[in-house]
Formats: sequence, structure tokens, C-alpha cells
Amino acid sequence: MQLHTQSWGEGDRFALLIHGMMADHRTWRRVGPALADRGYHVIAVDLRGHGASGRGEYSPRHFADDVVETLPVGAELAVGHSLGGLTLSLAVDRLRPRRAVFSDPAWHLAAPVEGFGPELLARFKTATREEIRAMNPRWAEVDVDIELETLAVWDEGTALSLAPLLGADLMPAAPVVPSLVQLADPSALITPERARTLKSRGFEVRSVAGAGHTIHRDDFDGFMGSLEGWIRDATPR
Repeated sequence: MQLHTQSWGEGDRFALLIHGMMADHRTWRRVGPALADRGYHVIAVDLRGHGASGRGEYSPRHFADDVVETLPVGAELAVGHSLGGLTLSLAVDRLRPRRAVFSDPAWHLAAPVEGFGPELLARFKTATREEIRAMNPRWAEVDVDIELETLAVWDEGTALSLAPLLGADLMPAAPVVPSLVQLADPSALITPERARTLKSRGFEVRSVAGAGHTIHRDDFDGFMGSLEGWIRDATPR
């Protein structure tokens, strides 16, 4: 499936952005322009079932196949957040970016306990402004507005499709390209033990102190700062 995309900047130094569950390209409203200012041609997708992209059958394999069909091979940088991190890990061997950043990736989905699971996640589609604000106290008001807008066009079937993966270990055995795993503090998806395992497998792992799961919205400066050495300005001519 060809996905809807949003671009910032121009040229042939591509940076690819893949959002998480319930979001779309608008979650990158600050990251996209910031990378463009560094000389990147930034392309952000709306995954199927999200934003302006099509609907259909949902699974991580479908998400990964779609981004491979839509995005250029050999980009300088690819960033995936949460579900986007899982998607990128399943597509990275075909996309072959020079560097990959997995931002609090959904590589371990805890088995449902006390009623928590994909069904509860799907019900978040009807979350109120007050609920979003309570869950994300550090977000700017514009991000709360965007969350309400993206929820309105999100197909909650994407959440239900994750049920077969509950309890599975989805961490890659090794990085396909040089890879940074960027973690919330604390991360609900990557425990300290799993972080140590990722380091032993060859991933660089960095935490953004005090940041919640959506690091780039919780602490934009911390998010960008943690990418030091993984992004670079265009070479002056």
C-alpha cells in the first residue's frame, strides 16, 4: 500500500519518520522541521489505518511492507517511534538507511493483566481532552489538539491486530545497520534487563531522563539532544 506522506526540506539527504500507534505524521511537527533545518529532506508516513492513509488488513508485516513500498531506499537516517520502531525493525533490511533510531520501540508487548490489552488501547479512540492531558502532562496544548484530531481518523482495528503478539519478545537479534535505541525514563516497553541485552547485541542505548513514552513530544530538546552523533548538519559548500 502506498502511504500518505508529509515532507519537510529538500535534497538527497533523506530522513524517514515512522510514527507510533494512534498517531500520524503530525506527531513529528517539531522534529520534521528541525531535521530539515539540518539539511535533511524529511519524509514522514501515515501508517495504514492512521491519518490519511488507506485502511485494510493490519499486522506489523503489513506496516513494514507499506513503508518499504512508500519510502526511498538508502536514506541517511530512519526514525521509528513505538509501533513505528517495530515497523522499522521489520523493514530496515530492505530500506537500508545509513543509521536507524528506534525511539521507545514496541519490541515487547506485555500480556494483558487486569483487563489491560489491545481492547483497552482501542477504546482510547474516544479519549477526552482531559484524559489525554492527564496522561501527558508535559505536552504542549497543540499536541493535545493534534492527538484528538489523529484519534478521530485512526482505525482502532490497528490496536486489536496486535493481540497475537502479546507476551512475545520482538527485539532484533542484531542491528542491521548502526542503530540507536532511545528510551523513555522509565520505559514501559524496554526494561533495564532488555536494555542490557540490546547493548550486548550491538545496539547503542540511551535514555532521555524523565521523558515519557512519546519522547519527542514530552521533551523535544531531550529527544534531539539524545541524537547527538546520529544526526549531522549538511556539509557547508
